[in-house]
Amino acid sequence: MTRRLTLEPLDAAHLDALAEMNADKRVMEFFPAPMTRADTAAFLAHVAAHREAHGFSLNAVRLKDTGAFIGFTGLLHTAFEAHFTPAVEVGWRLAAAHWGQGYAPEAARAALEEGFETHRLAEIVSFTSALNMRSRRVMEKIGMRRDAADDFDHPKLPDGHRLRPHVLYRLARPA
Repeated sequence: MTRRLTLEPLDAAHLDALAEMNADKRVMEFFPAPMTRADTAAFLAHVAAHREAHGFSLNAVRLKDTGAFIGFTGLLHTAFEAHFTPAVEVGWRLAAAHWGQGYAPEAARAALEEGFETHRLAEIVSFTSALNMRSRRVMEKIGMRRDAADDFDHPKLPDGHRLRPHVLYRLARPA
């Protein structure tokens, strides 16, 4: 929970709202394509399996004052091999109507706190397409730092794909 948001495990109860958000081309601009309802259901199954295996995963983000679902945030083990893996990533996705109000950094800070305080992770990373300036600003607002030497080509995207170049941000557990 944060000052303006409540967080709860993201699960099948969120399928309708999440599928609507994942189908929005604006929300999915820096992903290869919007997600179908079936894609979203498979994503939720992955989230649940991750929570079962690791004790943490993604959380639904709701506005405290209305209870409205506005997206998700949380922690996941990186699902590909790269020079910085194995790693745990903090991520977020919000419905476009809720951009620009500080909800993403607020929710992401709560996820970082869970990772460092509850799960005692030594480091948390975040990454995105080099083109995704909105997410990069969130990473900077939550205190993550980028070293250009860590940038990488996403191995799940083909050579030449406009989204393949990725930036990596890191944050170590406070001493």
